[in-house]
Amino acid sequence: MAEKPKSLQGQLLLDSGQLGGSFFQHTVLLICKHDAEGAFGLVLNRAVGKTVGELIVADLPETLRAAPLFLGGPVQPGALSYLHTDSFIPDADVLPNLALGHSLDDLLELGESFSATKKLRMFAGYAGWSPGQLEGEMKRKSWLTFPASLELVFETPPEALWQKVLQRKGGWKNKLRAQLPEDLSWN
Repeated sequence: MAEKPKSLQGQLLLDSGQLGGSFFQHTVLLICKHDAEGAFGLVLNRAVGKTVGELIVADLPETLRAAPLFLGGPVQPGALSYLHTDSFIPDADVLPNLALGHSLDDLLELGESFSATKKLRMFAGYAGWSPGQLEGEMKRKSWLTFPASLELVFETPPEALWQKVLQRKGGWKNKLRAQLPEDLSWN
């Protein structure tokens, strides 16, 4: 009997150094869903450089309009996804107190509600894998894994995330990898 693959939901995937020259070079992805149907993730460290209000045509509250937009992945760059957390989210579906959303109506409701502990990050596009594809990439050692946390998702500056997670992962190879420039010709 075939062994059931371990779900990577709630894990961070980091470019192991084998993805140079691809969209995923030096990325950190949060795996939001992983089951027999495939996997869905969001790149946490690719800011678009514009605010949500500059790129999304919708009547949004100012707090949402002013938020930075991230490129969640190369699949369907016009699709909107968001991660949100608060002190207690009973139906959190990614991690405890971390939920994934796609509905504009739900996003508007979140934007209009007040909570001192609420955090929200919005993404255009996503990363997706068909059944078995991510498992194959893991066997080829294309990705490193690390447990996700709310601190890494929301509080770590995106431009420092890849290096920070590699350093936390430990080991001399990871610490060396974290110090390498993105383009080795700069070395």
